[in-house]
Amino acid sequence: MLSSTWNFIKRHKRKFIFTGVFVGGVYLLGKYAQRKIQELQERQAAEYIAQARRQFHFESNQRTCNMTVLSMLPTLREAILYHLNSESLTSLLKTKPANKLEIWEDLKIISFTRSIVAVYSTCMLVVLLRVQLNVIGGYLYLDNSVTKNGTNPLAPPDVQQQYLSSIQHLLGEGLIELITVVKKAVQEVFGPVSLKQGLSLQELEQQLAQLRELVEEGCASSKHKTLSWYMMPDEENTLASQACGLTENDVTTIKLLNETRDLLESPDFNTVLCTCLNRGFIRFLDNIAEFFRHPKGDSTPCTSPDRLSHISLPLAKIIPIINGQIHSICSEIPSHFVQDLLMIDQVKEFAANVYETFSTPQELQK
Repeated sequence: MLSSTWNFIKRHKRKFIFTGVFVGGVYLLGKYAQRKIQELQERQAAEYIAQARRQFHFESNQRTCNMTVLSMLPTLREAILYHLNSESLTSLLKTKPANKLEIWEDLKIISFTRSIVAVYSTCMLVVLLRVQLNVIGGYLYLDNSVTKNGTNPLAPPDVQQQYLSSIQHLLGEGLIELITVVKKAVQEVFGPVSLKQGLSLQELEQQLAQLRELVEEGCASSKHKTLSWYMMPDEENTLASQACGLTENDVTTIKLLNETRDLLESPDFNTVLCTCLNRGFIRFLDNIAEFFRHPKGDSTPCTSPDRLSHISLPLAKIIPIINGQIHSICSEIPSHFVQDLLMIDQVKEFAANVYETFSTPQELQK
């Protein structure tokens, strides 16, 4: 019995060896595949968690952007009111001075200038802070999620403070230059318009379009032909002001400023800013439209655009309306004006692209 079994095994030895190798190979291959599938699942889970963490950080960063915009609007408003003080003129008019007409003309120019500057600067503040805080947000994400191996942080607190303080240009020198350019455009467009001349909303919209063309195409005797300069100074000025004794943090700050300047000068950013300005001026006109009323007894609804286009008000009555718009435009209490700007899809998409770029390690190695 044993002999016959042994003979059978010898006769089929190769088959048994092959079967053993095959079964063992299948078993090992199965274990290898199982391990690889497990590794893939773990990697996918890690990537999902990282993506979820990244998305949460981005959304939190956008809420910070919105709150920062609202918190800075009072500062912007006070800066504009300081440089364009119409209240002193309105107080003079109450004293019935001999040069009343001259004061009215000055009030006309200042009222239009400060409200239009408010539209421009608020739009700029929204998009500039969106860029800056997403640049910083991307670096902070890398600091918290990637570079935890004891190396120096990419954006230490001192760098963050220096970088974000560059917003002072928009609130200072940039704002002053913007006021100068807008005021010249206002004088050219509205200067010849008599205080007694009636203007409809449609005519006012046409004049604002003409004024925007002067400002945005650099035709108002401005040496700066791009809107980005009002938000961030020229590269040479930034480097010259820190030319001596640069620390490592200074070098990092300059790098961030140069990267931001490149973003501000990009076609995509210009498109986003233009979209904000278009929305801002539409809301500005909507606010003014509320003061245009139909004659008593007219049954046509006040909201009819066709009917509103035929209603005219003397410029002298429009001036106080224009003069007060800054308090709605630069309001820290979320108004329709600011909410419209914060909710623009193009702004959100651009912010997401900026964050994506600066929260990706490969980009920092280039």
